[in-house]
Amino acid sequence: MSEKFKLISSSIPLEPQSTKLVDQFGRYKRKLRISLTDRCNFRCEYCMPEHPEWLAKKDLLSFDELLKFCRIMVSLGIEHIRLTGGEPLMRQGIVSFIKDLHLLKRLGLKRISMTSNAFYLKKYATELKLAGLDDINISLDSIQPDIFFNMTKKAIGPVLDGIGAAQKAGLKIKINCVLLADQNANEIIQLTKWAYQQRLPLRFIEYMPLDQVEHWKLDKVITENQIIQQLQPHFQIKKIQRTNDPATIYQLNDDYELGVISTISKPFCQSCDRLRLTSTGELFTCLFANTGTPLRSLLRLGQENFLLATIKQAVWYKKAGFIAHQQAPVRKISMHTIGG
Repeated sequence: MSEKFKLISSSIPLEPQSTKLVDQFGRYKRKLRISLTDRCNFRCEYCMPEHPEWLAKKDLLSFDELLKFCRIMVSLGIEHIRLTGGEPLMRQGIVSFIKDLHLLKRLGLKRISMTSNAFYLKKYATELKLAGLDDINISLDSIQPDIFFNMTKKAIGPVLDGIGAAQKAGLKIKINCVLLADQNANEIIQLTKWAYQQRLPLRFIEYMPLDQVEHWKLDKVITENQIIQQLQPHFQIKKIQRTNDPATIYQLNDDYELGVISTISKPFCQSCDRLRLTSTGELFTCLFANTGTPLRSLLRLGQENFLLATIKQAVWYKKAGFIAHQQAPVRKISMHTIGG
């Protein structure tokens, strides 16, 4: 195991005893990401297999089942729920579900977020805001129409329209950009200047070996240090001390925050406070886990005590993460199913 991450063995019991969600390394879980659907209208190679096979709708958790799960998780200390996909706006009924989630703020939920490609956001932005959505992360890997189309197989126009609609609706926005050396690496300066002018927080993400591992190569990764080196001639840059946020934050010109999520070059597993639920009800305690814990049958049978025990045990045995083994997961499901 990496020296960066040491087991706190002397102070941790052999089995989970806390009423909150804590793992064997003393990391408390406060954030939950839920994949509402595996379906997506984009075809980004770092997320989507070349020939995806969609799940049958009968295999997806219903919104009632998802709400029940969320209520339990909030009672165990989850404060932040993020809705993902696939593309979450392809799931009918999402606005009503967010209204229901909003009611959990009486029980301790503090924030409801979404990650979206924004293609359908123009239609939904105002409804999402009124329903109780607090913020949205928008995937935008390029602002050059030809490169954007090459990476997603979609036109950029509807995405920019969606961003504009979200701004008008008053939603807080972050822009996410996954950098690949052979596709969009030459846009670091251009995209940063665009986001800076738009006053939209930007997060660059290092390319991770999560899907189609045979296509992933280390030389495709643009690291955090390389990103900052490219930006230094154009901005005054100050590094901010890390928190539990997955991004390292840099302040540009004393008035703008840029983030870099550097899973490959600077893993941050020691501060991980996140869990993930797939649309079929598998709980993944780590983005790089080979397997999840199936919960759908427990949700449908109404065995809440057993469900609670199963969740807490799965979280307790969460492994150190990518920082310990630094290799790709071997699993049947893809990134578009586990929900990023």
